Amino acid sequence: MKRMWSPWRSKYIETFKTPAKKRKRGYSLFTAALKAKDDDKHFIVWRGEHCFVIMNLYPYNSGHLMIVPYRQTAHFEDLTLVELAEIMQTAQRAMKALKKVMHPQGYNFGANIGRASGAGVDDHVHFHIVPRWNGDTNFMPVLSDSKVISEDMSITLRKLRKAF
Repeated sequence: MKRMWSPWRSKYIETFKTPAKKRKRGYSLFTAALKAKDDDKHFIVWRGEHCFVIMNLYPYNSGHLMIVPYRQTAHFEDLTLVELAEIMQTAQRAMKALKKVMHPQGYNFGANIGRASGAGVDDHVHFHIVPRWNGDTNFMPVLSDSKVISEDMSITLRKLRKAF
């Protein structure tokens, strides 16, 4: 799929040049964003007790969120019942916020566990919430294999924080 030019991404990518295999244990892309303590720069929407919500920098649609446990693990089965409960409650809260702000007609919700499943960050399990609208696969992905994101992510971030 072709991508449209978005210079803000390169600035973010530069902060995480170290490949996952060479990073210190416990230092995934997500833990790096948390340790930076700059929620605006890293598009962190909300922080809970056991997990947080961050916007996907390579969104499938506007408002594409990820729910990430603070504790880094690559394995779903390692998550505790407390972590799982907060993740599910956060997913519900995120969908309510997305509904209020963006009025989607549906959602994709799930996780890619492991590199073979398509996980871009395979060393820290996380869950995606992608808001969907009827017809959101318009002519751009079909004809040019490109996706248009209709709103600046900083604006979406502010709206979602307010709704959370």
